[in-house]
Amino acid sequence: MSSLNKHNRVAYLYIAPWLIGFVCLTLVPFVSTLIFSFTDYSVLKPPRFVGLANYVKMFTEDDLFPKSLWVTTKYVVISVPLKLAFALLVAMVLNRNIKGIGIYRTLYYLPSIFGGSVALSILWRMLFMGDGLINRFLALAGILGPDWLGDQRYSLFTISLLQVWQFGSSMVLFLAGLKQVPEYLYEAARIDGAGKIRIFSSITLPLISPIIFFNLVMQTVNAFQTFTTAVVITGGGPLHSTYLYSILLYDNAFKYFKMGYASALAWVLFLILMAITTMLFKSSASWMHYMDSEN
Repeated sequence: MSSLNKHNRVAYLYIAPWLIGFVCLTLVPFVSTLIFSFTDYSVLKPPRFVGLANYVKMFTEDDLFPKSLWVTTKYVVISVPLKLAFALLVAMVLNRNIKGIGIYRTLYYLPSIFGGSVALSILWRMLFMGDGLINRFLALAGILGPDWLGDQRYSLFTISLLQVWQFGSSMVLFLAGLKQVPEYLYEAARIDGAGKIRIFSSITLPLISPIIFFNLVMQTVNAFQTFTTAVVITGGGPLHSTYLYSILLYDNAFKYFKMGYASALAWVLFLILMAITTMLFKSSASWMHYMDSEN
Protein backbone atom coordinates (compact mmCIF):
# COMPACT_ATOMS: atom_id res chain seq x y z
CA MET A 1 0.00 0.00 0.00
CA SER A 2 2.82 2.37 0.85
CA SER A 3 4.48 1.48 -2.46
CA LEU A 4 1.24 2.33 -4.30
CA ASN A 5 0.98 5.67 -2.51
CA LYS A 6 4.59 6.39 -3.42
CA HIS A 7 3.86 5.70 -7.08
CA ASN A 8 0.77 7.89 -6.90
CA ARG A 9 2.78 10.77 -5.47
CA VAL A 10 5.34 10.40 -8.25
CA ALA A 11 2.57 10.38 -10.85
CA TYR A 12 1.00 13.55 -9.39
CA LEU A 13 4.44 15.15 -9.39
CA TYR A 14 4.86 14.47 -13.10
CA ILE A 15 1.43 15.86 -14.04
CA ALA A 16 1.70 18.81 -11.63
CA PRO A 17 2.94 21.26 -14.35
CA TRP A 18 -0.08 20.41 -16.50
CA LEU A 19 -2.47 20.68 -13.55
CA ILE A 20 -1.06 24.08 -12.55
CA GLY A 21 -1.28 25.30 -16.13
CA PHE A 22 -4.82 24.01 -16.52
CA VAL A 23 -6.03 25.64 -13.31
CA CYS A 24 -4.25 28.96 -13.79
CA LEU A 25 -4.56 29.37 -17.55
CA THR A 26 -7.85 27.60 -18.33
CA LEU A 27 -10.13 26.94 -15.37
CA VAL A 28 -9.67 30.24 -13.50
CA PRO A 29 -10.09 32.43 -16.63
CA PHE A 30 -13.06 30.31 -17.70
CA VAL A 31 -14.90 30.87 -14.43
CA SER A 32 -13.75 34.50 -14.19
CA THR A 33 -15.24 35.42 -17.57
CA LEU A 34 -18.57 33.95 -16.50
CA ILE A 35 -18.55 36.15 -13.40
CA PHE A 36 -17.37 39.23 -15.32
CA SER A 37 -20.13 38.75 -17.90
CA PHE A 38 -22.63 39.85 -15.24
CA THR A 39 -20.66 42.97 -14.34
CA ASP A 40 -19.71 46.37 -15.68
CA TYR A 41 -15.94 45.96 -15.66
CA SER A 42 -13.53 48.34 -17.37
CA VAL A 43 -10.22 47.05 -15.86
CA LEU A 44 -9.43 50.51 -14.50
CA LYS A 45 -12.35 50.30 -12.07
CA PRO A 46 -13.55 47.44 -9.90
CA PRO A 47 -16.33 45.33 -11.44
CA ARG A 48 -19.90 46.39 -10.67
CA PHE A 49 -22.67 43.77 -10.76
CA VAL A 50 -25.29 44.56 -13.44
CA GLY A 51 -27.05 41.23 -13.79
CA LEU A 52 -28.13 40.40 -17.35
CA ALA A 53 -27.59 43.95 -18.62
CA ASN A 54 -24.69 42.93 -20.89
CA TYR A 55 -26.74 40.19 -22.52
CA VAL A 56 -29.77 42.46 -22.93
CA LYS A 57 -27.58 45.10 -24.56
CA MET A 58 -26.05 42.50 -26.86
CA PHE A 59 -29.38 41.34 -28.27
CA THR A 60 -31.25 44.65 -28.27
CA GLU A 61 -28.80 47.55 -28.66
CA ASP A 62 -25.53 46.42 -30.26
CA ASP A 63 -26.01 46.50 -34.04
CA LEU A 64 -22.56 45.02 -34.60
CA PHE A 65 -23.42 41.83 -32.69
CA PRO A 66 -25.85 40.32 -35.24
CA LYS A 67 -23.80 41.66 -38.15
CA SER A 68 -20.52 40.17 -36.91
CA LEU A 69 -22.25 36.88 -36.12
CA TRP A 70 -23.73 36.74 -39.62
CA VAL A 71 -20.38 37.59 -41.23
CA THR A 72 -18.66 34.90 -39.15
CA THR A 73 -21.32 32.35 -40.10
CA LYS A 74 -20.79 33.09 -43.79
CA TYR A 75 -17.04 32.84 -43.29
CA VAL A 76 -17.42 29.40 -41.69
CA VAL A 77 -19.85 28.18 -44.38
CA ILE A 78 -17.46 29.29 -47.12
CA SER A 79 -14.11 28.27 -45.68
CA VAL A 80 -14.75 25.00 -43.85
CA PRO A 81 -16.37 22.93 -46.66
CA LEU A 82 -13.87 24.23 -49.23
CA LYS A 83 -10.96 23.50 -46.91
CA LEU A 84 -12.10 19.94 -46.17
CA ALA A 85 -12.88 19.21 -49.82
CA PHE A 86 -9.51 20.53 -50.96
CA ALA A 87 -7.67 18.68 -48.16
CA LEU A 88 -9.38 15.40 -49.11
CA LEU A 89 -8.62 15.91 -52.81
CA VAL A 90 -4.93 16.55 -52.13
CA ALA A 91 -4.77 13.62 -49.68
CA MET A 92 -6.13 11.27 -52.35
CA VAL A 93 -3.55 12.53 -54.82
CA LEU A 94 -0.76 12.04 -52.29
CA ASN A 95 -2.01 8.59 -51.27
CA ARG A 96 0.10 6.98 -53.95
CA ASN A 97 3.44 5.21 -53.98
CA ILE A 98 5.38 7.38 -56.38
CA LYS A 99 8.95 8.59 -56.32
CA GLY A 100 9.52 11.56 -54.03
CA ILE A 101 6.04 11.40 -52.50
CA GLY A 102 7.46 12.37 -49.07
CA ILE A 103 8.75 15.64 -50.49
CA TYR A 104 5.37 16.46 -52.04
CA ARG A 105 3.58 15.76 -48.77
CA THR A 106 5.97 18.05 -46.91
CA LEU A 107 5.51 20.87 -49.43
CA TYR A 108 1.73 20.66 -49.25
CA TYR A 109 1.83 20.71 -45.46
CA LEU A 110 4.11 23.77 -45.20
CA PRO A 111 1.36 26.47 -45.29
CA SER A 112 -0.23 25.00 -42.16
CA ILE A 113 3.00 25.34 -40.17
CA PHE A 114 2.58 29.11 -40.17
CA GLY A 115 -0.97 28.87 -38.77
CA GLY A 116 -2.79 32.21 -38.57
CA SER A 117 0.44 34.17 -38.41
CA VAL A 118 0.66 37.90 -38.99
CA ALA A 119 3.39 37.44 -41.62
CA LEU A 120 1.24 35.10 -43.67
CA SER A 121 -1.74 37.48 -43.44
CA ILE A 122 0.45 40.37 -44.64
CA LEU A 123 1.62 38.22 -47.54
CA TRP A 124 -1.99 37.45 -48.45
CA ARG A 125 -2.86 41.15 -48.36
CA MET A 126 0.04 41.95 -50.67
CA LEU A 127 -1.10 39.27 -53.10
CA PHE A 128 -4.71 40.47 -53.29
CA MET A 129 -4.40 44.24 -52.95
CA GLY A 130 -5.48 46.39 -55.90
CA ASP A 131 -2.04 46.36 -57.54
CA GLY A 132 -1.01 43.04 -56.02
CA LEU A 133 0.47 40.01 -57.70
CA ILE A 134 -2.89 38.37 -58.47
CA ASN A 135 -4.24 41.37 -60.37
CA ARG A 136 -0.92 41.78 -62.19
CA PHE A 137 -1.14 38.22 -63.48
CA LEU A 138 -4.74 38.84 -64.53
CA ALA A 139 -3.63 42.01 -66.33
CA LEU A 140 -1.16 39.98 -68.38
CA ALA A 141 -4.14 38.02 -69.71
CA GLY A 142 -6.05 41.22 -70.40
CA ILE A 143 -8.36 40.82 -67.42
CA LEU A 144 -9.09 43.73 -65.11
CA GLY A 145 -8.91 42.25 -61.63
CA PRO A 146 -11.42 43.35 -58.99
CA ASP A 147 -10.59 45.10 -55.74
CA TRP A 148 -10.38 41.88 -53.77
CA LEU A 149 -10.01 43.51 -50.36
CA GLY A 150 -11.76 46.85 -50.91
CA ASP A 151 -14.97 45.52 -52.45
CA GLN A 152 -17.38 43.95 -49.97
CA ARG A 153 -18.54 41.51 -52.66
CA TYR A 154 -15.13 39.81 -52.67
CA SER A 155 -13.46 40.67 -49.37
CA LEU A 156 -14.93 37.88 -47.24
CA PHE A 157 -14.29 35.25 -49.89
CA THR A 158 -10.71 36.49 -50.27
CA ILE A 159 -9.84 36.07 -46.59
CA SER A 160 -11.67 32.72 -46.59
CA LEU A 161 -9.24 31.50 -49.24
CA LEU A 162 -6.38 31.90 -46.78
CA GLN A 163 -8.15 29.53 -44.40
CA VAL A 164 -8.68 27.08 -47.27
CA TRP A 165 -5.03 27.30 -48.30
CA GLN A 166 -3.92 26.17 -44.84
CA PHE A 167 -5.35 22.68 -45.34
CA GLY A 168 -2.26 20.75 -44.21
CA SER A 169 -3.47 19.45 -40.85
CA SER A 170 -6.75 18.20 -42.32
CA MET A 171 -4.88 16.67 -45.24
CA VAL A 172 -2.58 14.69 -42.93
CA LEU A 173 -5.58 13.25 -41.07
CA PHE A 174 -7.34 12.36 -44.31
CA LEU A 175 -4.16 10.74 -45.60
CA ALA A 176 -3.92 8.63 -42.44
CA GLY A 177 -7.56 7.61 -42.85
CA LEU A 178 -7.08 6.66 -46.50
CA LYS A 179 -4.13 4.48 -45.54
CA GLN A 180 -6.45 2.47 -43.27
CA VAL A 181 -8.97 1.57 -45.99
CA PRO A 182 -8.35 -2.10 -46.90
CA GLU A 183 -7.13 -2.54 -50.47
CA TYR A 184 -9.18 -5.72 -50.91
CA LEU A 185 -12.38 -3.67 -50.81
CA TYR A 186 -11.20 -1.62 -53.78
CA GLU A 187 -10.15 -4.79 -55.64
CA ALA A 188 -13.54 -6.41 -55.03
CA ALA A 189 -15.36 -3.29 -56.21
CA ARG A 190 -13.28 -3.09 -59.40
CA ILE A 191 -13.94 -6.79 -60.11
CA ASP A 192 -17.67 -6.08 -59.76
CA GLY A 193 -17.32 -3.32 -62.34
CA ALA A 194 -17.70 -0.32 -60.05
CA GLY A 195 -16.37 2.97 -61.40
CA LYS A 196 -14.19 5.47 -59.58
CA ILE A 197 -17.12 7.63 -58.48
CA ARG A 198 -19.03 4.63 -57.12
CA ILE A 199 -15.93 3.35 -55.31
CA PHE A 200 -15.33 6.77 -53.79
CA SER A 201 -18.93 7.23 -52.60
CA SER A 202 -19.53 3.65 -51.43
CA ILE A 203 -16.15 2.71 -49.95
CA THR A 204 -13.81 5.65 -49.41
CA LEU A 205 -16.24 8.20 -47.96
CA PRO A 206 -17.99 5.83 -45.50
CA LEU A 207 -14.73 4.39 -44.19
CA ILE A 208 -13.08 7.79 -43.62
CA SER A 209 -16.28 9.34 -42.22
CA PRO A 210 -14.86 9.44 -38.64
CA ILE A 211 -11.94 11.53 -39.97
CA ILE A 212 -14.37 13.76 -41.86
CA PHE A 213 -16.39 14.24 -38.68
CA PHE A 214 -13.34 15.10 -36.58
CA ASN A 215 -12.04 17.56 -39.16
CA LEU A 216 -15.48 19.12 -39.54
CA VAL A 217 -15.84 19.74 -35.81
CA MET A 218 -12.31 21.05 -35.29
CA GLN A 219 -12.25 23.27 -38.36
CA THR A 220 -15.69 24.72 -37.56
CA VAL A 221 -14.62 25.62 -34.03
CA ASN A 222 -11.35 27.12 -35.29
CA ALA A 223 -13.09 29.11 -38.03
CA PHE A 224 -15.53 30.68 -35.57
CA GLN A 225 -12.53 31.90 -33.56
CA THR A 226 -10.54 33.31 -36.50
CA PHE A 227 -9.04 36.69 -35.67
CA THR A 228 -5.59 37.40 -37.10
CA THR A 229 -6.55 36.82 -40.72
CA ALA A 230 -9.35 39.38 -40.81
CA VAL A 231 -7.83 42.03 -38.56
CA VAL A 232 -4.49 42.10 -40.42
CA ILE A 233 -5.75 41.80 -43.99
CA THR A 234 -8.85 44.01 -43.92
CA GLY A 235 -9.25 45.29 -40.35
CA GLY A 236 -12.88 44.17 -40.49
CA GLY A 237 -13.70 46.31 -43.54
CA PRO A 238 -14.86 47.37 -45.98
CA LEU A 239 -18.19 48.40 -44.41
CA HIS A 240 -17.80 45.65 -41.79
CA SER A 241 -18.01 43.00 -44.52
CA THR A 242 -15.18 41.04 -42.83
CA TYR A 243 -15.94 42.14 -39.27
CA LEU A 244 -15.74 38.73 -37.62
CA TYR A 245 -17.14 37.99 -34.18
CA SER A 246 -13.64 37.72 -32.70
CA ILE A 247 -12.89 41.30 -33.81
CA LEU A 248 -16.03 42.54 -32.06
CA LEU A 249 -14.95 40.73 -28.91
CA TYR A 250 -11.40 42.08 -29.15
CA ASP A 251 -12.53 45.68 -29.75
CA ASN A 252 -14.80 45.67 -26.72
CA ALA A 253 -12.17 44.08 -24.49
CA PHE A 254 -8.97 45.88 -25.50
CA LYS A 255 -10.04 48.97 -27.43
CA TYR A 256 -13.01 50.11 -25.35
CA PHE A 257 -12.01 48.24 -22.14
CA LYS A 258 -15.51 46.81 -21.73
CA MET A 259 -14.30 43.59 -20.18
CA GLY A 260 -17.68 42.70 -18.74
CA TYR A 261 -19.41 43.03 -22.09
CA ALA A 262 -16.56 41.22 -23.87
CA SER A 263 -16.91 38.35 -21.39
CA ALA A 264 -20.61 38.13 -22.21
CA LEU A 265 -19.74 38.02 -25.93
CA ALA A 266 -17.25 35.24 -25.25
CA TRP A 267 -19.84 33.17 -23.40
CA VAL A 268 -22.40 33.59 -26.17
CA LEU A 269 -19.80 32.35 -28.64
CA PHE A 270 -19.04 29.43 -26.34
CA LEU A 271 -22.73 28.49 -26.19
CA ILE A 272 -23.06 28.79 -29.97
CA LEU A 273 -20.09 26.46 -30.48
CA MET A 274 -21.51 24.02 -27.92
CA ALA A 275 -24.85 24.00 -29.78
CA ILE A 276 -23.20 23.46 -33.17
CA THR A 277 -20.95 20.71 -31.82
CA THR A 278 -23.93 18.98 -30.20
CA MET A 279 -25.88 19.08 -33.47
CA LEU A 280 -22.92 17.65 -35.36
CA PHE A 281 -22.57 14.83 -32.84
CA LYS A 282 -26.29 14.02 -33.05
CA SER A 283 -26.29 14.07 -36.85
CA SER A 284 -23.17 11.92 -37.10
CA ALA A 285 -25.12 8.79 -36.17
CA SER A 286 -26.85 8.87 -39.56
CA TRP A 287 -23.77 9.16 -41.76
CA MET A 288 -20.67 8.14 -39.81
CA HIS A 289 -19.48 4.54 -40.07
CA TYR A 290 -16.76 2.46 -38.46
CA MET A 291 -14.85 -0.50 -39.85
CA ASP A 292 -15.95 -2.80 -37.02
CA SER A 293 -19.63 -1.73 -37.05
CA GLU A 294 -22.38 -4.15 -38.03
CA ASN A 295 -23.28 -1.90 -40.97
